[in-house]
This record gives sequence, structure tokens and C-alpha cells, in this order.
Amino acid sequence: MEKTIVLRHEGLELAATLHYPRIDDERHGCKAPAVIICHGFVGSRIGVDRLFVKTARALSDAGYYVLRFDYAGCGESTGDYGALGLDSMIDQTRTALDYLHDMDCVDVSRITLLGHSLGGATALLTAVKDKRVRSLILWSAVGYPFNDIVRIIGREGYDEAIEKGGTDYAGYTFQPAFFESLSEHQPFEAARRFSGDVLLLHGTSDDVIPADYSFLLQKVLWTRQEGTCDKEIIFQADHTYSTRRHQEEAIQHTVEWLARHRKRQQEWHHWSI
Repeated sequence: MEKTIVLRHEGLELAATLHYPRIDDERHGCKAPAVIICHGFVGSRIGVDRLFVKTARALSDAGYYVLRFDYAGCGESTGDYGALGLDSMIDQTRTALDYLHDMDCVDVSRITLLGHSLGGATALLTAVKDKRVRSLILWSAVGYPFNDIVRIIGREGYDEAIEKGGTDYAGYTFQPAFFESLSEHQPFEAARRFSGDVLLLHGTSDDVIPADYSFLLQKVLWTRQEGTCDKEIIFQADHTYSTRRHQEEAIQHTVEWLARHRKRQQEWHHWSI
């Protein structure tokens, strides 16, 4: 079952879709784990080629609650995306976490953020700030928010925003505050402060965010005292996994990793008892 909902965040209305697990653990007195999907730059909760819809349904089939939502100013949400920034996106993600925490049927000890591109950086930074996030799945994650987004928009666009107070890109008007927010965050440095398990996934033909970022991020995550980090590289996949085969591979790796992660948690729980 899927339900369209609205998340209230600081006067904004964030359009969202909640997927219910097909495997009904509640009937057996169990709460189900949950995943929040964080879309990327100028994206939406649907995803390119419906990637996030397909992912959410696959995770629902595997027994997860899935919440996918549009960041303010994107998709069907209210607000001005280009006037906000990364700090606001982190706070909006925490509002999504609030929603799941208020659901009695969700196992709040098993909440995962799945972020794509800039949503990957947002998911990581949210997890560092909010200990309710227990694990991360990062698809083609942005590593240097300011540099990466300026490269996408173009240096001329950035200069125009600084000089004139705004620049147009893909129908969005980006103001200086948006870029300032990006420059204040360094995901690679922040990653050391997240103690949960992480899955990194990237395509070798990604010409937007280099696959090298996932290799570098894995090295950083390996230096932590707590938490595991696994990596899956999909041959010839582009930034949005735009072929059916690459979509299916990304989703399959994600579902299988979550299953392994869930099994490890259960084994650790039994061992610790």
C-alpha cells in the first residue's frame, strides 16, 4: 500500500509518499524497519526514470516502510529551492525522521537514509547530526557540495548569482545563500563522525559525480573505530542508473545489503544477550 502525505516543516509543505511493507511484521508483534529516500539536486521523490518509485516498491516488498519526499521547492512541495540550501535540506530530512519516529509500527532502531547525488551528501550530513539514523546507503554521492554543484550549474551561473543576486538553472533561481550553504559543509570530513554501517554505490560511467568519490569515501569510513562500509561499483552505469539493467542492479544491491545488515544486527543482538 502507498499513501500520499504532507510533511509540515517551518511553514513549508513537503509532498511525500509513504510505502507500507508487504511483509506485515505487525501481525507477528514485530515493528518493521524503515528507509527514507533523499533525492538529488533539482530532483524529486519520483526520480529520473522513476528510479525512486521502483526502489521504494522493491524495499516495501522486502518488508520496509519507505518514505520518499520532495525537498522544498522541488516536485510538489512548496518553497523556493534556490533560496534555501543544504542546511535546510538537512533539517527537512530530520522532519521526515520525526514523522517515522511518530509511527508506532516503525522500528526506530532500524532507520536507514538512502541518498542519491546531493541527496547522498544530505543523508550523510543528516546522519552525523542526528543519531536516529542507524545506517546509510549512498548512491553516487556528492563529495564536495560547493565545487560539484557549481560545476553542474556552471561558473558563469555562479558568478551571476553573486553579482546579480540570482541565476537561472533548469527553471530554478539560485541565490547566493544557496551556494554559501553548500560551501559550509565537507562530507568527507564529516563522515568520520558517523558510527553506523554504510553502503556506497556508484557507476563507472558517471560523468556528473566521479566514481573516485566512493573509493575515497570508503577509505575515510574505514578509519572509523565503529561501523562497516561496503562498496558496489556498477559497470557502465551513469549518474542516474538510467538503463533498466543498471536500475535493477542498484536496487538489488541495496535490498541485499539491507538484508545482510539486518541479519548482522540480529546475530549481534543474540550474541550480546
